[in-house]
Amino acid sequence: MTSGFSKVNAGRRFLAGVLAAAAAGLAMAPVSSEAARVENPVAAFSGIDKITGRITNFDVYIGETVQFGALQVTPKVCYSRDDTEAQKVTSFVEVDEITLDRKIRRIFTGWMFADSPGLNAVEHPVYDVWLVECKGKSDVPPPEDG
Repeated sequence: MTSGFSKVNAGRRFLAGVLAAAAAGLAMAPVSSEAARVENPVAAFSGIDKITGRITNFDVYIGETVQFGALQVTPKVCYSRDDTEAQKVTSFVEVDEITLDRKIRRIFTGWMFADSPGLNAVEHPVYDVWLVECKGKSDVPPPEDG
C-alpha cells in the first residue's frame, strides 16, 4: 500500500515540477508591456475665462498656435492609445502669454495629461487651459501648408 501512495506523491511532485518550469519559462519570456501609442494630428483643449466664467472648447492642430484670450497654445505632439487599451492621453504643449505691453512671455512648457487635468494645467490669473483629448480629425479646417 505504501508503494502506491509514494507513486502518487511522486507523480504529483513531477507534475508540480513541470508546471513550475512552464511558469518560469513564461515569466522569462519577453513580454511587450508598452501599449500601442497613437500619434494624433489634433489636440482638444478646454479653457476657462475666470472673469466671465465662460468655458471654451477648442481644437489645435499639432505644431499650430491658437489664441485663447491672452494665451497662445501650441501643442507639439498628442498621444493616445488604440481602442484595445485603457486610454492615456498626453500632449506636450507650449503656452505663451501676450502681456499688456504686447510682449510674448512663455508661461508653460511641458506635458499635459487628460486624465489628470489639475496636474499640469496652465494656471493664469485670468485663464486656465487643460487638455481634454487627442483626435484624429477636427471640424476645424486644417491649416494651409505654405
